[in-house]
Amino acid sequence: MESTEKLTDTNAILAYLYETFPLCFIAEGETKPLKIGLFQDLAERLADDSKVSKTQLRVALRRYTSSWRYLKCIKEGAQRVDLDGNPCGELEAEHIEHAQATLKESQERARAKRAEQAKKDNANKKQGQKPRKEFNKQRPAKAKRQDKPAAKKAPAVAENLVPAQLSELKQNQRVNVKLGMTPVKGQVVDINKEDVHVQLDTGLTVKVRVEHILV
Repeated sequence: MESTEKLTDTNAILAYLYETFPLCFIAEGETKPLKIGLFQDLAERLADDSKVSKTQLRVALRRYTSSWRYLKCIKEGAQRVDLDGNPCGELEAEHIEHAQATLKESQERARAKRAEQAKKDNANKKQGQKPRKEFNKQRPAKAKRQDKPAAKKAPAVAENLVPAQLSELKQNQRVNVKLGMTPVKGQVVDINKEDVHVQLDTGLTVKVRVEHILV
């Protein structure tokens, strides 16, 4: 056990929980409400497991229970389960109301951020298009066709972005990740030394080095 490498990445710890307790932690599809006080059961069950620490378990459990996928499973008639998937009673009305309110608030924040970012993108695109229109007026018709391939929209959006500094990044911060030719927008969900975990607006979570992040 001493030679076992300790897991520090939250996604890796979640993957470990999916594998170790598959009847409790669901990797894909609809999840199940967890037993109240499950963290203590989890800490006791893995007390002799050198792969994980209580601190990292708490972070992973918080990530799991705050996800939209989990919040959607908190509904009337659903049964809480323990680590072995055994039923532990139905959900209380106040817990269902809280989960639904949290889900709604989170989704509204995500929509607002996307709308705000879309406005910024449109403003940047318009600013990038004006010089090209004025420039093209002074050129003959053939020259216009030659200029079009070089007039890329993506640089107009990215021109205001600068490389991120690790010390300035924080959780829930909106960032851009360099994936291919065009930066992809997302939100920082975890920072582990030089590795930054970003949940893209597409729903995919990626782990990247800080040099691949623009702000």
